[in-house]
Amino acid sequence: MAGNNSVVGGAVSLAQINEKVIIVQMLVSIFLCINSLLIITFFKKECFYTTARYILFALTLLSDSLMLFMSDILLILNHFGISMQVWMCIIISVVVLVYYIVTPVTLTVMTLERYVAICMPLRHAELCSTRSAMHCILIIHGLSSVPCIVVLSTFFASASLSLYKQYRLCSVEMFMLYRWQDRVRSAVHQYYFLIMVIIIVFAYVKIMKAAKAASGEDKKSSWKGLRTVILHGFQLLLCLIQLWCPFIETAVFQIDFMLFINVRYSNYILFNLTPRCLSPLIYGLRDETFFHALKNYVLYKSDI
Repeated sequence: MAGNNSVVGGAVSLAQINEKVIIVQMLVSIFLCINSLLIITFFKKECFYTTARYILFALTLLSDSLMLFMSDILLILNHFGISMQVWMCIIISVVVLVYYIVTPVTLTVMTLERYVAICMPLRHAELCSTRSAMHCILIIHGLSSVPCIVVLSTFFASASLSLYKQYRLCSVEMFMLYRWQDRVRSAVHQYYFLIMVIIIVFAYVKIMKAAKAASGEDKKSSWKGLRTVILHGFQLLLCLIQLWCPFIETAVFQIDFMLFINVRYSNYILFNLTPRCLSPLIYGLRDETFFHALKNYVLYKSDI
């Protein structure tokens, strides 16, 4: 009887896990379709790919899509217990680690762009030109690579040569051979997000002062910019919470395995998918110019 109960319980648990995987796949598919539509719209009008804030918006769309696609592949592989050689996992993890940071760094740069547009309008054309946006993209990727370099450097310094040919389930936690490596990674991420929060709070305060002092159309534009900064701050908060998820999951894993699975998938949806779903909302729907271009493209395709 006890054996039958354990089999039934195991079957129910497996069904629950499969159900969560299906839900995640549906959400990721919807998100990638929306992003693809927005990226196509971005390239349809010249004013988009020659304007700094739209270029940075497109960068968030591309980085979010790549990040979700790669992390979803790892999720599926781990779900089915498919292992790979460590050296191959390193190549995949480089993309995931870099583009995990690209989005919040880009959000911070977009916040600074709004600050310049509202508080320094006379210098906006000079500081936020297309050329400057291209330079910003290079700087963003350079800054986003630092945490990845730190994680892999500590791993290379600690791992033996034989480890690279072994087969393992691919995850970022695989590179944490010692507890101090996990602490170093956490410290670097916390430092990054502390700087980002300081920048966003600074921009928020400055834009708020400008909004209170402005009048007419300038006042409307300033308050709209302020709401954009608030949404960027909320995105960063969700990204910051995601850094604490591994600590929560480790503690829960020692209590109950099914609870651990539930917490992991909940964290993935809330703190991985959600902040990356806000980018289309902020510019794809709230920006009137982009929204009209998107609407016209959809209507044009529906008429064909």
